[in-house]
Amino acid sequence: MADPTGASGSGSGAGSGPQRRPTTGASPAPGASQPAAAAGGGAPAAPPYNYRFVLQQMVQQNASDLHLKVGRPPTIRIDGELKALDLPALRPEDLRSIAEQTLPPKQRKEFEVEREADFAVGVPGVGRFRVNMYQQRGSLAYAFRAIAFQALSVADLNLPKVVEEIAMKPRGLVLVTGITGSGKSTALASMIQYINEHRHANVITIEDPIEFLHRDINCHINQREVGTDTGGFAQALRRVLRQDPDVILIGEIRDLETLDIAMKAADTGHLVFSTLHTTDATQTINRVLSFYPPHQQADVRFSLSTALQAVISLRLVPRADRQGRIPASEILINTAAVRDNIRDMTKSLDIPDLIKEGTVQYGMQSFDQSLMNWYAKGVISYESALFYATSPSEFALRVQGIAGTSDTTFDQVSQDVR
Repeated sequence: MADPTGASGSGSGAGSGPQRRPTTGASPAPGASQPAAAAGGGAPAAPPYNYRFVLQQMVQQNASDLHLKVGRPPTIRIDGELKALDLPALRPEDLRSIAEQTLPPKQRKEFEVEREADFAVGVPGVGRFRVNMYQQRGSLAYAFRAIAFQALSVADLNLPKVVEEIAMKPRGLVLVTGITGSGKSTALASMIQYINEHRHANVITIEDPIEFLHRDINCHINQREVGTDTGGFAQALRRVLRQDPDVILIGEIRDLETLDIAMKAADTGHLVFSTLHTTDATQTINRVLSFYPPHQQADVRFSLSTALQAVISLRLVPRADRQGRIPASEILINTAAVRDNIRDMTKSLDIPDLIKEGTVQYGMQSFDQSLMNWYAKGVISYESALFYATSPSEFALRVQGIAGTSDTTFDQVSQDVR
């Protein structure tokens, strides 16, 4: 494969077509024409593509993501919807120029082998971004995710108050789940921030790449980036217990070894946070169990029931009262009833009913309860609530005031909005 920066082939040197604007000066828009060749003959070398200008447009429009690929203008995601910027379509040399300016040496080697790489980039005066660089149809493509410099509080993120209580647990495994772009990393950062403000603990994070930068307040925080500070999640976790941690954050559980070490750390007195790409609490528990072969199911069910502290699942829903999105959240607390249900191999998981039963006493809530709360307050529309509901038909009946006499699932919501 050719060098991703375009050192060979149709690289980013002098060439035909519209020239690119330099990154210096007043940040002019990329893609505009350049002056003619200087006296002495020959076409001038093409200046670097001005990706900084594109990122400025992304930040100014409060977009969460930026997508770059050949043949299409830079495209941003605002409140879940894609929108192309009013800029020229990107050319192969534009994308190679971005690689020249942003790709760290280690990730350059990784890309040459694997055709994709993850890294973070900070642009002074603009912001910090998580980047995935990959190849599609033989050309480079990018996905940039904007990262806030300062972690927001649990309240600022409109997460339930019980999330703060979960963050202050002395030990156990806390899983934050949801699809890509549902706010998992942001929620985790807010919990670490809360710990930083209210505990005196040694916090070690293992991330790929580092997203939110935490400064020490009351805690001693070390952030390790996979590929830069350690070879991998499993490698870092095998040694993390020798670093005297109180709190461990694992960016993502990707394999059995990482999961196994995380559960053992949680079971030996550490508070462990991590994420999974699952849609709700039931699927999260099933996903954890699926990492292990059948002959280990009894043992892993017992270990998980002991180590698990809570599952927080997120879905971002468009707001109706103003621009933006708000999180609908499902909260599962590992109570005695939940532990028994996880351990019992003769019964299927009954997590939704256990969440309903633990709403008042433990602060648990289902997605539908969360959606009902936001809908009753006028924050989201009825159509959005139905679209994101776990049981749309039940939700619709509840909105109409139809429910069984023994159904107290939404009673607390009704009291809150009176």
